[in-house]
Amino acid sequence: MWHWELDSVAQLPRARAELRQLLRTSAPAEADDALEERVLLTFEELASNGLRHGGKPVQARVVAAENGLLIEVSDAVTERPPTPAVGRDPALGGLGLYLVAGLTAAHGWLATAGRKSVWAYCR
Repeated sequence: MWHWELDSVAQLPRARAELRQLLRTSAPAEADDALEERVLLTFEELASNGLRHGGKPVQARVVAAENGLLIEVSDAVTERPPTPAVGRDPALGGLGLYLVAGLTAAHGWLATAGRKSVWAYCR
């Protein structure tokens, strides 16, 4: 449905604004304001993690799925799985994967053909 190739965290505000506009004009009928916000937050968290911890380029896409939207972000570092921070002071950050888990109906990751893909399903 929609796709971005990202090389820098500085590109995230523009990509998020584009996604917001696309959601408002072209999203499936079941996409209400609450779903829009969950998708935007999840997209930004996964893309930010890919850019900070993965190998570039980072590819992000959002596609229609049954009764919701699937966000997938891939990068070139297959040997480093997405791992939530454990025992870290929340003031230091690193809690994005916990946020994604709370916002989404399902999430996960897989590594294939030199790419790692982290995905989340919002409904």
